[in-house]
Amino acid sequence: MTMFTKGVLAIAATLAFATHALAAEPATAEEATALVKRGVAFVKANGKDKLIAEVANSKGQFVNGELYLSVWDAKATVLAHGANPKMVGKNVIELKDADEKYFMKEIVAKAAAPGNGWVDYKWINPVTKQIQAKSAYVEKVDDIIISAGYYKK
Repeated sequence: MTMFTKGVLAIAATLAFATHALAAEPATAEEATALVKRGVAFVKANGKDKLIAEVANSKGQFVNGELYLSVWDAKATVLAHGANPKMVGKNVIELKDADEKYFMKEIVAKAAAPGNGWVDYKWINPVTKQIQAKSAYVEKVDDIIISAGYYKK
């Protein structure tokens, strides 16, 4: 196992642990999309700095059960993470899922053109502790990417 793979697995385990306390009812695609749309409206009304602060607030309006927002810059550096504040400041462009898919590269590309959409990948479900299909809705606003994902049933 390479050091990079060990690092990716450590990040995945950290994310799974951090989101376990947030888990409640399984989320849906509609809820993930709605949460991102709320984040987009919030940043347009209040600015990037206030969005980042609100996303970082674990009891804020952008954390709901297993759903939470993540905010990245255009190069995939984490600006805010609703479930794991330890991710802030880390560049995750090389992050791979359980199938070795560079899903963050796909998220950045999707955000660049057409500016929004869905990215599918496999990630550790914090409730079941199993690798599970996950889908994230992403939307670019100015120079940031806002995302929320849900685990597929």
